Amino acid sequence: MRNRKLGLVVLGVFGVCLLGVFALGTQTVQDRLVRGAMERQLTFSNAPLLDYDGMRVLLCGTSSPLPSADRARPCTLVMAGGKWYVVDVGTGSWNNLALWGIPGERIGAVLLTHFHSDHIGELGEFNLQTWVAGRPVPLRVFGPRGVEGVVAGFTEAYALDSGYRIAHHGAAFVDPQIGKMIAVPFDVEAGGRSVVFRDGDLTVSAFPVDHRPVVPAVGYRFDYHGRSVVVSGDTAKSPNVVEAAKRADVLVHEAQANRLVAEIGAVARAVGRDRIAKLMADIPSYHTPPVEAAEVANEAGVKLLVLTHLTPPPPNAIARRVFLRGVDAVRPRGVVLGEDGLLVSLPAGSDEVKTGRIRH
Repeated sequence: MRNRKLGLVVLGVFGVCLLGVFALGTQTVQDRLVRGAMERQLTFSNAPLLDYDGMRVLLCGTSSPLPSADRARPCTLVMAGGKWYVVDVGTGSWNNLALWGIPGERIGAVLLTHFHSDHIGELGEFNLQTWVAGRPVPLRVFGPRGVEGVVAGFTEAYALDSGYRIAHHGAAFVDPQIGKMIAVPFDVEAGGRSVVFRDGDLTVSAFPVDHRPVVPAVGYRFDYHGRSVVVSGDTAKSPNVVEAAKRADVLVHEAQANRLVAEIGAVARAVGRDRIAKLMADIPSYHTPPVEAAEVANEAGVKLLVLTHLTPPPPNAIARRVFLRGVDAVRPRGVVLGEDGLLVSLPAGSDEVKTGRIRH
């Protein structure tokens, strides 16, 4: 009797499964499922993240020129005063923001640290996508001298595409004047810090960093309602970063594990990939090892160090442990190895620093 009952239960489950498979094969059920997925995607938004009395930092790209399956290239987004401001626009970073439901029309500005390809590659997409999303004004692109040429080049590259959009959707919908980028070049004094712009209660300043032979190269500091965030850009260990990050809440600093870089170079040479070996031999001089980034954070007295622009990008837990080797001895607490989607929240009127991941 017991076996008979068990058999009936198995048959019942099997029958339900068959009915489900059959239902999924009907057009009505398929259409309903597809429509439901569309509704979920079109109604999903992380816009409430921007309506916050404080600052937030979102890593939208944490890789470097070396390829990574799950990291976009460098991009750090700072949220304040109901807008978002993006430092560098590496390839894949716009796709991340779109998937995460960050409203394109609320972009405040793009700020470029320097003009290596992995930091500027998505500029055209940031402009086009936020324009189509309903950005109310032309996109300001701040950067050291040379930003004018970068903006002009992307404008020319996207000129035909922009014309097609206007012809297709109409100038009333995609205003060609709003679709423009405005280059805003600035100079920074050696060893100094200069205010780049103010937007309401937000102040953004820039400072020179050591990425020679890349000159000029800068980092940025954001101050808002008593909270502060510093983004180093690409640099060797630099006293300018220490000075700019004094008493900041968060320092987002590049990091390159030179031990791993040297190992890549040795393996490349052993298998006959001499060009890769040459590249790996060249790059240690103008980046910062994780231990030195921790020293910078300690000297500056920052609450949280977030490592980004990871070279090489660690693909798993073991690689992450190797990447951070030695950091604990210098800075036992207050270090986060960045990942795409890392979200740091800084409430106004508080010393609290909260970390998590963006909802998507």
